[in-house]
Amino acid sequence: MYLKAFSDYLQFEKQVSSHTITAYLRDMDDFRVYIRDEFDMGVEDLSYAMIRNWIVFLTESGISARSINRKISSLRSYYRFLMKIGRLEKSPLAQHNALKAAKKVQIPFSKKEVNAVMDLLESEEEDFGSVRNRLIMELLYSTGMRRSELIGLEVKDLGFSNRSIRIRGKGNKERIVPLLPSVVSRAEEYLRYRGRLPEIVDEDFLLLTEKGKALYPNLVYRLVHGYFDLVSEKVKKSPHLLRHSFATHLINEGANINAVKELLGHSGLASTQVYAENSIARLKEVYENSHPRSR
Repeated sequence: MYLKAFSDYLQFEKQVSSHTITAYLRDMDDFRVYIRDEFDMGVEDLSYAMIRNWIVFLTESGISARSINRKISSLRSYYRFLMKIGRLEKSPLAQHNALKAAKKVQIPFSKKEVNAVMDLLESEEEDFGSVRNRLIMELLYSTGMRRSELIGLEVKDLGFSNRSIRIRGKGNKERIVPLLPSVVSRAEEYLRYRGRLPEIVDEDFLLLTEKGKALYPNLVYRLVHGYFDLVSEKVKKSPHLLRHSFATHLINEGANINAVKELLGHSGLASTQVYAENSIARLKEVYENSHPRSR
């Protein structure tokens, strides 16, 4: 095997992280041992049928589809490298399709947790930072926008007359989302404090740091994680989980799934359907635990 050359290729040409390189090499070494014991052949000389035997072996060993796909990704990268250096003309994995992996179910913040964070924000002493943080949290939860969409908001995107906000999503696709009256009031309050900043560097952007610069992703993540860490025991506490909570709470309250799709900016219904499925799964759990005939 050309593992040393492969490692150098990943490090210097592809500029892959050391952690990823270690994982790739570990996967390749495990694969090499299996192939040696089963077929007494080198990795470079295998057919896809032989690789399929390894995939079946991993599946029967109880390895998850997600982990198997990651191992195959390592092997696919190695075969690409072999083609690059002229050792192979075609990858034996060229026609391989990834295994279907079960989607991880994300448990949203409860309404109680969201309200607890909003109460915490409300209790803070009023200044630019606290007013801005309240608006950030309100916008994320009341519109379901993505973190990148929040950061990209401009002052002109606020529509006070019709209580709405313009959001630019993936592919620069725009959508108009209505705002609750309370969020409009928050935005008006924030703009008053924003206007008192000593200097505004990024004039167009709505949400700024205290130095007048546009927000950055890690700041938004730290803000959401920090507040929810005070009220929630969930491991994951991210801006995306607030988006997830927004959609789940709407559907739980009877919102039409197509309307939720438009609010989230999904191009197709399949992405939104996940939230409905999660709600149904939760209903089934409650039903089975509560109905007198379920035991």
